[in-house]
Parts: sequence; C-alpha cells; structure tokens
Amino acid sequence: MRLPALFSSLVLFLSTAFSAEVFEIGDANFEELPGGKEADGIVGDFVIRNDKVEAVISGNLPLRRPNMSAFYGDGNETPGCLYDLTLRDADNDQITIFTPSAQKGPVNYVRISDNAPEGTVAVETVLSSAKGNGLGRTHRYILKDGWQGVLVVSTFQNDSKEEKKFSLGDGWTQMRSKGSVKGIQWADAINPAHKCGYAYGWVEKENASLPKSGEATLAPAQSMTVARFLAVGTSPAEAVGLVAAFRDESKTGSIKIALKDEAGKPVADGRIAIELADSKPVYAYPNDKGIAALSWPLGEQKLTIEDIGRETISKVGTVEAGKPLAMEVAMSKLSRVAFAITDEEGADIPCKIQFHPRKGTDKVNLGPTDRAHGCADQWHSETGTLQVPLPAGDYRIVVTRGPEYDAITKDISLAPGAEVKFEGQLVRSVNSNGWVSTDFHNHSTPSGDNTCGTEDRLINLAAEHIEFAPTTEHNRLYDWEPHIGKLGLTRFLSTVPGMELTGRGAHFNTFPLKPDPKKQDGGAPVWQKDPRLNAIVLRDYQGQERDRWVHVNHPDMSENFIDRNRDGRADGGYAYFGNLLDGLESQNYRGSSILAGAPYSIGKARTGLGKQVNYNREFIWLQLLNQGLQVWGIGVADAHHVYGNGVGSWRTYIPSPTDDPAEIDWREMSQRAKAGNMVLSSAPFLKVRTGNGTIAGGYERSNGKVLLSVNVQCANWYDIDRVQVLVNGRQDPDYNYTREKNADMFGDKENPTKFSHQLELELSEDAHLIVVAIGENETLQRGFGTSTQASYQPCAYNNPIYIDVDGDGFEPNYDTLGYDLPVSGLSVDKVEKALGL
Repeated sequence: MRLPALFSSLVLFLSTAFSAEVFEIGDANFEELPGGKEADGIVGDFVIRNDKVEAVISGNLPLRRPNMSAFYGDGNETPGCLYDLTLRDADNDQITIFTPSAQKGPVNYVRISDNAPEGTVAVETVLSSAKGNGLGRTHRYILKDGWQGVLVVSTFQNDSKEEKKFSLGDGWTQMRSKGSVKGIQWADAINPAHKCGYAYGWVEKENASLPKSGEATLAPAQSMTVARFLAVGTSPAEAVGLVAAFRDESKTGSIKIALKDEAGKPVADGRIAIELADSKPVYAYPNDKGIAALSWPLGEQKLTIEDIGRETISKVGTVEAGKPLAMEVAMSKLSRVAFAITDEEGADIPCKIQFHPRKGTDKVNLGPTDRAHGCADQWHSETGTLQVPLPAGDYRIVVTRGPEYDAITKDISLAPGAEVKFEGQLVRSVNSNGWVSTDFHNHSTPSGDNTCGTEDRLINLAAEHIEFAPTTEHNRLYDWEPHIGKLGLTRFLSTVPGMELTGRGAHFNTFPLKPDPKKQDGGAPVWQKDPRLNAIVLRDYQGQERDRWVHVNHPDMSENFIDRNRDGRADGGYAYFGNLLDGLESQNYRGSSILAGAPYSIGKARTGLGKQVNYNREFIWLQLLNQGLQVWGIGVADAHHVYGNGVGSWRTYIPSPTDDPAEIDWREMSQRAKAGNMVLSSAPFLKVRTGNGTIAGGYERSNGKVLLSVNVQCANWYDIDRVQVLVNGRQDPDYNYTREKNADMFGDKENPTKFSHQLELELSEDAHLIVVAIGENETLQRGFGTSTQASYQPCAYNNPIYIDVDGDGFEPNYDTLGYDLPVSGLSVDKVEKALGL
C-alpha cells in the first residue's frame, strides 16, 4: 500500500531527525552545545551526537582545558579529549574530562574523521610520531545510532628505533564516588540528586585487542590498537550495564525495580545499591515514575533500597538471560520535617538548618558536603518553605541566616512515617542599616578545584546572608547573575562578573570583567609569575575601568613584601607591589591572628609528624602598615564546599546608600572598598568612627586627643568579651576592655548591643587605629554546628583610621612590633627561640 505523501515525509523525518552526526562548534551553532553542571564546550570544539547521547571533544585550541585544575600547570593542556557527555537533550553533563590513555599536551590536529566506520560518525585526535618523540597516537571518538555511549579507539605506532613504554590507563578527574565491576570502571555524579553516572571498559571492537595491563611496550615499527566504550546513564549502575552489554549482550540480563510508597505512588528519590562482594556498592536511581531499569551482568544480586526518612529494605534476586529480574518494592511512609521559616514581616527568607541528634539518635548524613540541599547534617535553602526527609529520632534543630539574625532552636521527636511541622521567624536583631555584608572571594565548579554546584554556592551565600558577592571563579570569566535569577534570589543577593587569576604564586581577585563563554576560560587572561605583572594586566584588562577592583588573595606576606626570592634574607619583596593593589586578604576563611602578638607561631606539621612554622598574616600586615604599606585588609570565605569550607567564616562590611541587595551598585562597593571603608568580621557587627565622623580608611588631623565611638552588636548565638584598640598595631593596655575587668561596659546576653562607648585616646605621635572586638572565650559553634567554622572565635576589626598628630601629614613610625619582619623559610628552632619557647 502506498503511504500518503505527508505520512511518508513524517516517517523520513523521524528516521533521520536523530541520526548520528558530528560538527564543529562556531558562533552560529554555539547554542547546540550540550549543557550541564560540568559543561565546558567553546567555539572550535566538536560535538558528536545520536538519538541517545551527545558529547563534546575539545578542539586543538590554544591553552585548551576544561578548567584550571583538570590537570594543573603549563604543559597539561588537553586538546582532543572528551569534555562533556550527557543523554540527548538532558543538559546534564557531569563529567569534567575523559583522557584516553592519559592523553595530555600538544597534538597535531583534532578533526572530523572522513573514514569513520560505516553507519558511524567520528572525531579523531592525532599526535604524530615526530611530535610524540617517536610514538604516534590516534584517538577516534566513534558514535552510532542506538549507542548510549561513545566508542573510543586508540592506535599507537612506534616509529622510533628504540622500544617505547607508555601508559594505557584512561583518566577522569573530580569523580569522587567511583569503583569497578568486573573490570568496568564507574563513577557517580558529585551530587547524586542529578541522577547521572558513567562507566567505561575495554572492548574488542574495531580490530582492538584487550590490554593485559595498564602499560604497554612497543618494539620499533610495532603498533597496537585498544578500545573502550564510555557509557552514560541516569545512574552509575545503568552505565555499568550498558558497558557490559556492549561487551557481550549474551552475558547480561536486565533489572527492573519499581518503588512505591505506602499509598502506591511512585518513590522517585532514594537509591538502589547493588551490593558487590569484592568492591563498594554501585547505585541505581529511580526515575520520576519510581522505576529503575537497566542491563546487568548475569548472576545472583543482593539489593539494598535506601531513601532517607524511610526504612531500608534488602532484597535478593537473580539476573538471568532472557528473564528480567523484576520486582515492585513497597517503601515505608516517609518521615520528614516541614519548615515554614519567614522574616519578621512574614515574608519568605533563605536559611540554613542544622540537625543535631539527641537521646541516642544516630548522626544524620543528608548528602555530600558540596551541595546545598542536604550536606552532612545541614540543609541550606533558598526558601524558608521546604520539607526535609529525616530518619526517625530525636533532634535539636537550629535555623540561622548569618550573624545578623537570631538563631531559632527547637527540639523535636520524629516518629517513623510522621511529619513534624517547624515554624519560626528569623529575627534580624542586629541593626546594620547603611552597611552591606560582602564577600569578594568564593568558588563553584567552573573553578575546577572544587565540585560545588554554582547554584549550591549561591544558595549557600544567601543562607549565610551575604548581600554582595562578585563572581570569582578560578581562571575563568563567569557571571552568576542568571543563576541568581533562576533561584529567585535577586532580592537577597547581588553579583558582578569577575574572576580569580590563579597560578603557582600570588592569586588575584578582580571585578568587573565581561565573560565571553565562546572563548577559552571565558576570555580570561593568563597568570604570570611576577605578581606585579598580574596586577597591571588586570587593572586595564578589556579596557580601562577606573572602578576596577584588584586584590591579592591569601597572600604570602613574606614573599610578596619582605623576601621576594625566598632565600631567607629581607630584600623588600616585590618593589612597588603594594601600590598596584586595592586590598589584600588579611582574613581568608580560618580564625584570626590579629591579636597573636607575633608574626609566627609553632603548630603541628601538616604531615602529622613533628612541628612547623605558621606565619600570622594579620600580624605581619600590622608590621607592614608601620613601614608605610597602605593596602586595605579584607575578609573572605574563599569557599569551595557548602559544609566545612563554606561561606560565612569571614565577610567584609561596606557602607552602602541602599540596604536592598537588588539595588546594590558594584561601583559603590568598589569605590568604598578602595577608600578602605571596610570592617572585617567573622560574626560581630562593628562600627567605629571618630568624634569628627571619620570611619575606617579615613584620615584626620588631631592635637593628640581622639574620641573613638565603638559599637558592637551580636545576634543571640555568639558574643564578644573583649574590645582592644590597636595603636600603630600595638595592644595598648589603656585601651583594652574585657568583660571580666570591665563588666559594666558590656551588654548582657539578651541585649544585641554588646559594647557602645566613646573612648578617649591620647596620642603622642601619628597613629593608625584599629579596633578589634572578639569573643576570646566564645566560638561560632551554635551557628555552624559541626562545620569547621564552629571552632572560630567571633571577631571583627576595622581597617585603619589614620591620625595626623603634628599636622605635617601622616608618617609611619617603622615599628616592627618587637620582631623582625619575617623572611621565608624560618626554621622551627629559630622561631621557638624568637618566641622564647
């Protein structure tokens, strides 16, 4: 029977719409690149795709790498490698890079193959023997309709006159949860909620032989070919099954498990662990219909079905050829806590929630440390209306939103299958009107040295009440603004595109810059060893911008300012370096040493054996201020995770004409920061001004008498017990106020205002004044729980206020505060002697 013309056209369209194809990315088809958390395609890369998957092969482009840390350092570029692999149209790439046989470094070319096997498309990477020191390499990425993965075929040819040994081992980076099943390597997505997994294994395809080990040896004129199939699925278990079936379908069967709740509705969360005798379990994840379906090697299987808040179930079944292992599993009713958290006016608000076990309840683990929705025993949320699944038990729940809000603390008992309602208002007890909370240094997965999702980082920032955070990914120009809008956080968090310029030396943060996602690193500059060159390049990069901010990150104070060549002799550091900077990170994540009293201390060696010298960056900054260095201090979190190394440890308060984050002007932030109008804080809100109204970063003439107004506020979950005025970096005992000795000067626990006084100072010489408010007998434990920041002391201090006493301009006093300026490489013995230990 002849088909109608319209129907024939439809059949033809359906048969060709998703046929395997390959093409190079240019400006016109840039939007054809697949997306996902780890997507890294740019113009000049190649896309191969079929009806099942799509992948990106990196082009032979200058400095091509997926991110800074796939392989760190010069010579570790990776043209011709697989950068992205996701199910077709899923935009769910979770792989950073796949390097066949340790492929790194320069290649001759990457191109679309014109001799791909029939019915396939391919991209080939070629390194000639001339360029490869006698060993030629060709990697072909082959795709055919129906394949849920890419066949990667590698051929090696020894054209030298000597034997060649080389690695066959494939590599992928940033895959934390990984293992092996019958020689098939697998890896899970960093965040299991993304439901994506990968697997690869050697196969005998395209005349390839199975390698006997991870290394090979070729005699002169010899060649060899190996191949592996790299699969992607909705779970690592599915990917393993795909590779096993590609190897030999006759040795695989199928598993189909349907998860139902107590009402017979699908359970789409949770996971199915396929237990293995000789390695860790591999996981399968149910789809929206509660079904996990996959191929799997034949044999008896032990299955464990888990879902936080439900009872764990164990099953045993056998995978047989032609007979699916199918089962429907009835899950217990979910136990959970339903939150309704608002601000004082009843409006929705981001928050952080901690779950602390009580009465013998086991410690809860809600997920990996680099995601917001369930990280260790915390949950960071962009909204106060949410439900958190939780194992039955007794808990103390603490809800916070940074250091300006009082914590909500309640104890609950959660019965199996029950729901507990948790309602509360986050009261903003600290009045910071006229100032905004900023953090100029944080990271997410585009940085490469971490795997925190970008949206997870932004939720983390909002939950810890950071109001302005420039986008500062490592060696990549990027913009968080679209993600902020997608999350509905525009009224809570503002950003501006920028970057961190990183290498094996001084790092720099800067903003604003204009990302170009079509270019390598978004169009970022390349790091250089001399920090002055980096500062100069950033100052005028992409054209002059008078308000561009440039600061040096977690600086090595000795190398940068005292001992440039690190030979143990003071040489002044990099000359004029300080003049090129707007600021330096005197506080980066860890606790403060501003009152340490010495430029170094002795601590336990990082190896765990013996001792090591620790340099106190804050104290050295005070020493250098006295030498005339005028670089403002800033406090940052430099977060790479959400739990642990997350946001909130340090922040910088900056004056602002608006208290609405959506209205924050980055120019205003930069101009104020450049003027030194900044207060650094791990929690307390500190305001310092002279009787004439001069604030941090300001200059004032005086006859020697200075009135200093000091106000310190704290929320209900931390406190201070000391206020110390540093005069030219020295802890003057006349201006040291403690709760123990001056109890009447400090507010009680119920009063957010902990210290509010006008202090009278008598100065005999020009001086810079810094006020430190600290809780020496306090920690941040209640607000951070089991996270690293919990052990830090509440601490805040202002940037120096400069006082000109004699009227002829401010002159530094060159006091080194009782210690020589510390050079690099000081020994433990020398430091112990200097400290009198």
